[in-house]
Amino acid sequence: MTPMSGEPVLDALAEVWGSMADACDGIPVDWWDRPTDCPGWTVRDQVSHVIGIERTLLGDAAPVASGPVPAHVKNAIGEMNEAWVAARRSWPGPEVLAELRAVTARRLDQLAGFGPEQFDRVGWSPIGEVPYRDFMAVRAFDSWVHEQDVRRALDRPGGRGGAGEAITLDRVDGFLGYVVGKKVGAPDGTTVVWDVTGPLPRRTAVAVAGGRARPADPPDHPTVALAADAGTYWRLGCGRLDGEAAVADGAVQISGDADLGRRVVDAMNVLT
Repeated sequence: MTPMSGEPVLDALAEVWGSMADACDGIPVDWWDRPTDCPGWTVRDQVSHVIGIERTLLGDAAPVASGPVPAHVKNAIGEMNEAWVAARRSWPGPEVLAELRAVTARRLDQLAGFGPEQFDRVGWSPIGEVPYRDFMAVRAFDSWVHEQDVRRALDRPGGRGGAGEAITLDRVDGFLGYVVGKKVGAPDGTTVVWDVTGPLPRRTAVAVAGGRARPADPPDHPTVALAADAGTYWRLGCGRLDGEAAVADGAVQISGDADLGRRVVDAMNVLT
């Protein structure tokens, strides 16, 4: 997929959707049924989910849900998502892949026809009322995370170091203040630093003052410093990895206040 307009978010979507399709290309028939890090979802289900969201945004009617709601579905949006997924569970994998390619091409064609005013327009999104451009960044984030779920299940690493990963890491960074200040309740004077390695390394810090945790310049001697590779970091933030397990197996290294560090890692699940 090639860039479709002057909107960088469209390049991100084209990159991620193309990479997801490439990850599934030519896989054995039974690999489509491999479980992924999303409870209840296989590789086929992950691809079907992306198809369903983009067909919804194209204005296509969702399938009629039937049968009991699975335990992994927690809300009305989840029920809508599950309807698209369930409708494709009997499909051969290559047919699902062909639909992914066709639907994402339709979406990119549609979005390429939007002018700047349409991307500026504020409206509904899963993160509240935001410009449509920001909504599409959420779609790039969501699609990239599901692509990585697929790649982990297939043991086909890839799709790293690009716009999708950058958007995802930025989103996890953006919730660190909430994690440290609200979920953990760290006291004033606390500073927490995350050192993230990988194709897009970063060092992100928050400091607590006046009862609020805000982004800060990383200090030389933080209250606690946490280090992990980017895969561990975003999987914690997206609920794909248990915090206690990540510390126990050494995926996260803690320096400084060990108790605070463990509580921060345990509280990182904010984007499921």
